[in-house]
Amino acid sequence: MKPFIQQEFRIHNLSSMDFLYKLNYNKSRRRGGFRACIFVFVLGALENIGFVANMSIMVLYFHHVMSLGISTSANTLTNFLGSTFLLTIVGGFISDTYLNRLYTCLIFGFLEITGLLLITIQAYYKNSQADSGEKSSCVKGGEAFMFYTSLCLLALGSGGVKGSIAALGADQFDRTDPEWARSVASYFNYYQFSVTIGSLLAVTAVVWIALNKGWHWAFFTGLVTAFIGFIVLTLGKPFYMSQPLASSSIVKISQVIIAAIQNRNLKLPENPGMLHETAKKERDISEEKLLHTKQFRFLDKAAVLWDGVNTQPRRVCTVTQVEEVKKLIRMLPIFSSTVIMNTCLAQLQTFSVIQGYMMEPHLATLNIPNPSIPVIPIMFMVILLPLYEFFFIPLARRLTGHPTGITQLQRVGVGLVLSVLSMGIAGLVEVKRRDQALKNPLKPISLFWLSFQYGIFGIADMFVMVGLMEFFYKEAPSGMRSLSTSFSLLSLSFGYFFSSIFVTIINAITEKVAASKQGWLEAKELNHNKLDYFYWFLAILSSLNFAIYLLWASWYKYRSDVKETDEQY
Repeated sequence: MKPFIQQEFRIHNLSSMDFLYKLNYNKSRRRGGFRACIFVFVLGALENIGFVANMSIMVLYFHHVMSLGISTSANTLTNFLGSTFLLTIVGGFISDTYLNRLYTCLIFGFLEITGLLLITIQAYYKNSQADSGEKSSCVKGGEAFMFYTSLCLLALGSGGVKGSIAALGADQFDRTDPEWARSVASYFNYYQFSVTIGSLLAVTAVVWIALNKGWHWAFFTGLVTAFIGFIVLTLGKPFYMSQPLASSSIVKISQVIIAAIQNRNLKLPENPGMLHETAKKERDISEEKLLHTKQFRFLDKAAVLWDGVNTQPRRVCTVTQVEEVKKLIRMLPIFSSTVIMNTCLAQLQTFSVIQGYMMEPHLATLNIPNPSIPVIPIMFMVILLPLYEFFFIPLARRLTGHPTGITQLQRVGVGLVLSVLSMGIAGLVEVKRRDQALKNPLKPISLFWLSFQYGIFGIADMFVMVGLMEFFYKEAPSGMRSLSTSFSLLSLSFGYFFSSIFVTIINAITEKVAASKQGWLEAKELNHNKLDYFYWFLAILSSLNFAIYLLWASWYKYRSDVKETDEQY
């Protein structure tokens, strides 16, 4: 075998690393594709059953079982969700740099399963729960240790899984394939559809189990479905293509910044081709060459050679490294433009749920439990995602010539516009609900009225979430794809935290000018609040945010891939 390999080196003029990579690549060609993605779709659906069910029922569990006050229960839930989505960057960073995406998912999946097991045990045994005699703002003693340990494990485990699983599926497509862009776009649509199916089962079946069979059975259901999902993901290992690990993204970014500062007094060459770049055969196999761009020229000084030959990492970086940092800087405004939309989403999971408690719960012959109200936007997404994939994209492709119908940033823009419309309608519905409640409390309006704001926002979420995941994956530097894809979920985290900040600020300002000396959202009774004003405030803020987004989107330059040759700048 050894003489054969040496002969192959001579024939193809390959280094040992290139030869091993070629062998691995030829082997990987028999892997990947949508066949491998099926295992990812199964996990996306099964793991999301428990997670979304927890989003729907945990506030009630905190209040009725753990004896937390209403505001404390709400804050505990938003802090848990915010922390979960914030921790997606941990999973993304680890799967890019230290472990492959599959092993990252399984390790964090073990933590998630452990957290679900602990909260199931606590929900089952009465002596591990707080005293139900009096509502308080905290849990104490051994009950508190078990309670918060389970939440921390759930947040860390679920965040790590969500930060790496989407990129695992997208990795199953070859970037050199002419159909790569279309395949990745379809993958993210199918992935979101599988997650939505899991959400649908969560807010119907699991919520029913929680309200009729017991909290512990609901948590146990999520535990079982997640466990099965991780087993299925493991079974798909022979079919997966694994992307090579990259150097630490934090180190690479730091090198560019430090080198740019050290070289600040050097003169940039007139010809960008004089900037430092490595030849293809010397480049890390995880790194893709990027074209030089004119934006952020001050960073180009990191690629200026001191004496024409010195290539120490602390003194000089490659053009590709510099362009990777530029790419991240360009993506940050796009990321920040979606935070306000997710702040609006937080209202549909808090104030709109409270609205539902005070409305007629029957839709035709169905009696919808309050925690199942999110089934409305989920149903819209279940119907519209296939329509988008099989009808809208082919039609738009014929009109625009773009392989995915419309660009990722156009898709995000459509979602931002719809979120403005959703908040405006939410304000009108609240006026109608409150007027009827004050006029005749015994005859509230139907829960059906909430379907307008939920349905429109569900469509908005479909456009923005899938568009963002596709955008961050395609545009991210090759060694930061999991980390970058997790930005779409990190935006959710900031949205939840911003929601609490906005509510506090609005109350602090409005109580000073209101005749009642009470903020818009401070009254104990919803009918005495000005929730409609708050919705319209978010609609106006979202409109301003969309205008700023248009500026950033028009300024953004999509990455340009370079066909590799043996030549060096």
